[in-house]
Amino acid sequence: MKHFFNGYVRKNGDVGARNYVAIMPSVVCANEVVESIVRQTTGTTGILHHKGCCQLPPDLELTTEALIKIGQNPNIGAVLVVSLGCEGTDTDRVVEEIGKSGKPVERVNIQEIGGTSKAIQNGIDLAQKLAIEISGIQREQVDLSHFTLGIKCGASDTTSGLSSNPVIGYIADKVVDAGGTVIFGETTEFIGAEHILAKRAKTPEVAEDIYRIVKEMEDRAKAIGVDMRKGQPTPGNIKGGLSSIEEKSLGAIVKSGTKTIEGVLSYVEKPKEKGLWVKDTPGREIEVLTAMAIGGAQTICFSTGRGAPQGFPVVPVVKICGNPITYDRMCNDMDINAGKIITGEKSLEEVGEEAFTKLLRVLSGEVTKGEEIKYTSSMEIYTLGPVI
Repeated sequence: MKHFFNGYVRKNGDVGARNYVAIMPSVVCANEVVESIVRQTTGTTGILHHKGCCQLPPDLELTTEALIKIGQNPNIGAVLVVSLGCEGTDTDRVVEEIGKSGKPVERVNIQEIGGTSKAIQNGIDLAQKLAIEISGIQREQVDLSHFTLGIKCGASDTTSGLSSNPVIGYIADKVVDAGGTVIFGETTEFIGAEHILAKRAKTPEVAEDIYRIVKEMEDRAKAIGVDMRKGQPTPGNIKGGLSSIEEKSLGAIVKSGTKTIEGVLSYVEKPKEKGLWVKDTPGREIEVLTAMAIGGAQTICFSTGRGAPQGFPVVPVVKICGNPITYDRMCNDMDINAGKIITGEKSLEEVGEEAFTKLLRVLSGEVTKGEEIKYTSSMEIYTLGPVI
């Protein structure tokens, strides 16, 4: 059975679930200018982050690549890059590479234009122009082969691995079967279960990559004289009944479904073809959601037991709650009540179909609860080295 959604078809063939003008600072120093532009223009969203200067060269390269890939995300129709003028990121390349995707791109340089107030006024004028330029784009019906799904779990408890994560696994399998793409991250939450994922690898080389990224993540912690404990599981996970990182991992990997793993991606890579992909990311929400946007995800399914409300600036996040008590308490943040599996009111398949239908509606324009209350500004770019 074919599944369809109505999206914004871009010049390069990508299809967006949203049609934003992204106002993007090339460096943290430009965040306040971006916030002022966003406040005074409709149809825009800010890509606020805290990177872009006084970092080691590999991290500056990573930040540059991350900004390029976020700007290329299908949900963005146009981009305004706001630079300070002396940052470490390659702002010229950011503008050039985003432009190659066919999107209209403009730039404001705070130092060159004469300071904050002039940059804000010029930015408002440019954002207005870009918003009007893309406002006439109409949604068109496309099939799910044009869809990339990001998946995430956070604020997990014992119900996550029993209900909400299996629901996302059910959805992931349906998306892959429909010819779409799924990105699965959170390397810290493979630990103790990496051998199970490796059995699903397409090739021995992919299996080796899964083991490699887990070892590298553990080694980064050991390099400063600690292990993952006290950071993973988090204090909230422990309060929610999760006893160890291995128990958390066994529940977390269920959300990847059952399909073959095509390959392992670095933090700033996009999938090279359709199917299920692993992306090397940490576990914290704001960096993981960014990784999914970098990968081209138009929507993210987010499993939670204790209740994680935040979204993302340019990608709608569908919250699937595994704990019926949390859902009742936080019903204005949660989109799907997978806790009905725990109470026996519905089967996994029934909630899976409900969530899948919701996902198709969100892809076609229905807003999530997080979008409606504008809990969508949190994001960060994951880097490895120190600020220097």
